[in-house]
Amino acid sequence: MSGHNKWSTIKHKKGAADAKRGKIFTKLIKEITIAARMGGGDISANPRLRTAVLDAKSENMPKDNIDRAIKKGTGELEGVSYEESTYEGYGPGGAAVIVESLTDNKNRAVAEIRHIFNKCGGNLGENGCVAWMFNKKGYMSIDLKATTEDKLMEIALEAGAEDVREDKDGFEVITAPADFESVRQALEEAAIPFSNAEVTLLPQTTLNLEGKEAEQMIRLMDTLEDCDDVQKVHTNADISDEVMSRL
Repeated sequence: MSGHNKWSTIKHKKGAADAKRGKIFTKLIKEITIAARMGGGDISANPRLRTAVLDAKSENMPKDNIDRAIKKGTGELEGVSYEESTYEGYGPGGAAVIVESLTDNKNRAVAEIRHIFNKCGGNLGENGCVAWMFNKKGYMSIDLKATTEDKLMEIALEAGAEDVREDKDGFEVITAPADFESVRQALEEAAIPFSNAEVTLLPQTTLNLEGKEAEQMIRLMDTLEDCDDVQKVHTNADISDEVMSRL
């Protein structure tokens, strides 16, 4: 299995993070709300909520916003009811794409997602058409200057990580979803900072795209992530540094 979270790496390189488009707070509030609704408002007893709150704090979200989102999820405050859905399809060049949606209107969401696929050279498929190409894993990326490989391996593996890898972009720590929180906490206690930490879908293999297909793929991913009803987008597309620099 490839440990690379390719789309996260591509976004980082091209500077297209959601925060720069003013979307990050909206997505985080939705995630906090649904996490609190499903697992309760106690952060210590709700790993999904703890992760969402930590992500919100890392983006400097005010505490009042976080507290309101939790209370809306638990029903203490009136709020919008969100539904989770997952959609699968193919992008340019046949790249696999999985879209996680969190919306108050599923009909609107699927119509918009289908329109984006069609507009950007892809097509929405049936449930299950590409999910088999991905594994759900905990994923953390760490800068090469943040620690040594030996220290990282000792701490992460002892805490339950499946693998620790190094490449030119940095270190990657891979965990089973159930072990994500314990590994993340171990890294925090060891004062090892990470640039990205999430339970995500990692592709088993990647598909290299170049030229027009690479350009269309970036447009598809950007447009999907800019949709208010979309929380996360995953792909097995791989676009090289050389192609990125030309784009």
